Amino acid sequence: MKHIFGGVAALAFAFGCAPADDGVPANGSEDAEAMMDAADSGLPDPLVERADYSNDNLWLCKPGPHADACDVSLDATVINADGSTSVEQFEAAAEPSVDCFFVYPTVSLDPGYLSDWEPDAMELDDIKLQFARFGEVCRTYAPLYRQFTLTALRAAATGVAPEGERPPAGIGGLQDVSDAFNWYLENENDGRPFVLVGHSQGAGVLRGLIQNEIDGKPLQEQMLSAMLLGTAVMVPPGEVVGGNFQSVPVCEAEDQTGCVITYATFREGSPPPEESRFGRASEGMVAACTNPADLAGNSLAESDAYFLTEGFLNGSGGADQPAWLEPAPDISTPFVRTPGLISTQCAANETFSYLEMHVNADPSDPRTDEVGGEVIRATGPDPSWGLHLIDMDIAMGDFLRIVERQTAAYCATASCGQSAE
Repeated sequence: MKHIFGGVAALAFAFGCAPADDGVPANGSEDAEAMMDAADSGLPDPLVERADYSNDNLWLCKPGPHADACDVSLDATVINADGSTSVEQFEAAAEPSVDCFFVYPTVSLDPGYLSDWEPDAMELDDIKLQFARFGEVCRTYAPLYRQFTLTALRAAATGVAPEGERPPAGIGGLQDVSDAFNWYLENENDGRPFVLVGHSQGAGVLRGLIQNEIDGKPLQEQMLSAMLLGTAVMVPPGEVVGGNFQSVPVCEAEDQTGCVITYATFREGSPPPEESRFGRASEGMVAACTNPADLAGNSLAESDAYFLTEGFLNGSGGADQPAWLEPAPDISTPFVRTPGLISTQCAANETFSYLEMHVNADPSDPRTDEVGGEVIRATGPDPSWGLHLIDMDIAMGDFLRIVERQTAAYCATASCGQSAE
């Protein structure tokens, strides 16, 4: 039995839960230097000015002839239950009818309260892990935004205050993302359907955007879905709408549009402990949970996962990536796909509702019988964070299938524009 910690080394930094060695990553995306060189051109003062998203340097991903963090290698080695392997080559959609808009999680190691406009390796690596693959089904948009940094999140634990003063209200975070989204609507959208995708801090920001600008408004008709992972969307018990959103319901079918997909992941047999922050009910409400592998019935269904072959931050204090098979094959792709290895199902108790991940262990299957995803601290895995690090990995293929079905359903009844490229 082998332990898989694919991506844990990288994403333990990404969510403020670094391993014992809390150093700055020494490696990362090969495109980081080019993106950083471009990011100092005509940018707003990071603590004062609103952002003008007509500047291409404020986008990590955006169609057009400029540096694009979504233009990376996404090929995957498919590892089957009988031990056979094949290479799945990634192909971006030629003329997609839908756009995907992504807000990344907490990844900035900048020294102040808010991140600056220079995309670090962490931002670029997260795009590769959590969003670029959506290019298979849509045009991809991912704005830079001045997020609340890991430095600021860790201040209470480390006793080290972030550099500089707190920025005034209205700078960064939700305001930046709203400015980026509205610029996209006015200059790029042209009435096309769109999908919102976010994780952790990014999902929380998108929740605010939906509340302010989409919920119950005409724009909701264009929204295929909002995929808000690693955060909480509250609904009354037994209901699909009525908590955080008054008109945007929880998705109950793959061809349903104008709805939200949301969950926080925990391992089967390891439900959220009392101190967990994920999946927790609030007064009179429960945290919604949708199962991407089976939106309609929430059966224990096989999930279509893509995992990193190796962590991005080898040597940074996290566990190394062991072999996926015995004997270990030579895997040259950055990702692996593991058909039938895991299944998912929503579960609940008196306090929490969450997505439960089940590993389909089989003695005759030469693949690993354990898939890791916990935050690793000096004392070992932190159960309160569950499998936050692989919230998106475990269902990436399901997300792509759902977007395809939602697009088909939408385009059957509404006009669907093609790419202007």
